[in-house]
Amino acid sequence: MRVSVAVIPQEHRFLWQKRSNMARDIITCPECGKPSEAEMPTDACLYFYECPGCHTRLKALPGDCCVFCSYGTMLCPPRQEAAIPEAEPTPV
Repeated sequence: MRVSVAVIPQEHRFLWQKRSNMARDIITCPECGKPSEAEMPTDACLYFYECPGCHTRLKALPGDCCVFCSYGTMLCPPRQEAAIPEAEPTPV
């Protein structure tokens, strides 16, 4: 029996997670270097996050809207959705 495995490109990762109700990302603390999984709000930006390793309170860097954009492995859901181009209507 052959089993196929779908590889989800990084740019489509959030869309897959959102459909699966799994908006999560890894935040890496700049102080202690500990990576930790955190839940991403899908409708807002998270400005502060406390590292579970060293209890440092992280805040978004200047120019970033949230801690996921500053310290995460991918952009936050609002920025990801803003980056997806609108579909052009198909002429009939």
